This record gives sequence, C-alpha cells and structure tokens, in this order.
Amino acid sequence: MSITIKDIAKMANVSHTTVSRALNNSPFIKEKTKKKILEIANELNYVPNFNAKSLVLNKSYNIGLFFSTISKGTSPSFFHETIDGVNSIIRENYNLVIKGIDDCKNLNSISKERFDGIILVSQSEKDNTFIYDVISKEIPLVVLNREIEADNITNILSSEKEGAYEAINYFISNGHKEIALIEGKSGFKSSTFRKEGYINALINSKIKINDEYIVQGEYDIESGFKAMQKLLNLDKVPTAVFCSNDDMAVGAMRAIQKKGLRVPEDISIIGFDDNIFCNYVSPALTTVRKLTHKIAVVGSEKLLQIIDKPQAKGEKLYIDTKLIKRDSVKKII
Repeated sequence: MSITIKDIAKMANVSHTTVSRALNNSPFIKEKTKKKILEIANELNYVPNFNAKSLVLNKSYNIGLFFSTISKGTSPSFFHETIDGVNSIIRENYNLVIKGIDDCKNLNSISKERFDGIILVSQSEKDNTFIYDVISKEIPLVVLNREIEADNITNILSSEKEGAYEAINYFISNGHKEIALIEGKSGFKSSTFRKEGYINALINSKIKINDEYIVQGEYDIESGFKAMQKLLNLDKVPTAVFCSNDDMAVGAMRAIQKKGLRVPEDISIIGFDDNIFCNYVSPALTTVRKLTHKIAVVGSEKLLQIIDKPQAKGEKLYIDTKLIKRDSVKKII
C-alpha cells in the first residue's frame, strides 16, 4: 500500500496541509518542522501522487516539447539530443510530453490545464500560429532553434550562420574554390542561415557563386545522396561540398563512392551538427558542431525559471558552434 500525505502527517503530528507545504518547499513553514517532515517522507520512501498534487496546486506537472515536425526533416540524432537535454533538467519534477505541431489538428488541446510550460523546437515560420496561441493562453514558453522577432519570448539559438561561414572558410583555406552547397529542407530557418553563411563566405573571398552548385536537400540521407548525384553529373564537378546537416553528408559520401570516386581525395565534404556517427564513418566527417544538447538544457532551465517567476520580458541567447576537423577535407594547394 502506498504512503500518503496523511500517513506522514500522522507520524509528524501535524496537519496534512503542513506536510503538503513542507514537501513543496513552502517558505511559510519553520525549517525545523520542514526538516522533520522530509526525514519522515524519506524514511517511508514517499512518492508524490502527481494527480492529487496537481489538483491542490493547480498544476499539471507536464512540460510539452513540441517540434515543427517529428517525421519530416527532423533527423533522429537531433531529435534524440533535444529530448535528452530537456529530460535531463525536468525529469525530477515534470512529465515530458513530446509532439509535432503538424500532428496537432486542434490547438484547443493546448491549455494551461494540460501544460505548465512548453518548449518549442521551431524550424519554420508556419509555427507562428502555434506560438501566438500559446502566448495568448499565458502558458510559459521557450523557443529553441529559430529566431523569433518578439521581445516577450525567451529564444535559445545556435550561431548557425557563423558556423557555416567558418566551414566554407576552412574549404577556402585548403585551396578549394569550386564549393557546392546541399541545402536543408526548404522553409526551415536553419536551412536559410546555413545558406547565408555559405554565400557570405564566398562573397568575402571574392569567389563567384555558381547557381549550379546550390542543390536542394531535405535533411535526410536519401536527399543528400540524390543531391550529390546531381552535382556529380555537372560538366565541372565541385572539389568540395558543404552539406547542411550530417545525414545529408553521409548520403553525399555514399553517392561519391558509388561513382567510383573517393572522399576526400576527389571531393571534400563538410557536414553540420556533429552527430555521434561522424567519427565512425569512413573517412571521419569534418563537421560544424551544433550544441543541440546544450541548447535544450539552457532552454529547459530558462523555462523552469519562467514557470517559477513569470516574466513579461523575454531574452535571446546564442550558443556558439565549433568546427570539428577530421578526415573528409583535402588540402589542394
């Protein structure tokens, strides 16, 4: 039989209200009393009944983790790192509910009664309707991954444009001028920022932009494979290819090998994200490390702060990227 607050109250010779306040770290209880109650709860291996607790405190004990989409354009490694980062912060006090916005047919299901706070991993401006709905319902919100032009939203971002810029400069410093881009999914802000970094690096180095060298991808391995095949069929094949994520980089490497060519001897490759497999593909993949786990951790910490102390003013935080140099880039000068 499970231990209840009333059992603890009886042993501590206090009211069940006092026990409830002590377990919720209320400042309105003497430290000596609080310590006694917590010791008894610990001895009895008391496990909180979140359903009963939520009724008393008007909380759901649910945190919603929403993605623009789970099935289309969200790589498994990005998905896993984000969930792991969020869960590492909230798991002691909240349940984690994971959903894709594209699976939400009715926003009426999003309410303060169901969610104490929401973390949105946003990849598209199509998410704005969802964002405005959450704000209008006064649900604490933190947006990760996509820049939001609103000063009342806490926004945690990766410096993606700068990361892509550094990757292209690394190609250039190794003598490459015929540099192609396999873009990410159309409509995703991450795709836009990474493309801007690519273009800015070429412009600043006075390298002509070749439209044939910019090929659309979908952030998955197959699209990277097909995009690379298009580049391989050009009259002048690029010597280097920047892939907007690591999954597409793996697909591109496979297309190069299937053509009978080698990485990096014939074509150099750089990816983006630094997924766990980058060190294990052959050759090991040079990539831009996006600190997805850290972004999720920082975002979760900020959300808990907002839940504890609601604030009208938001903030924008940028998490730096880092170029991880491995074996997939050849020096040609």
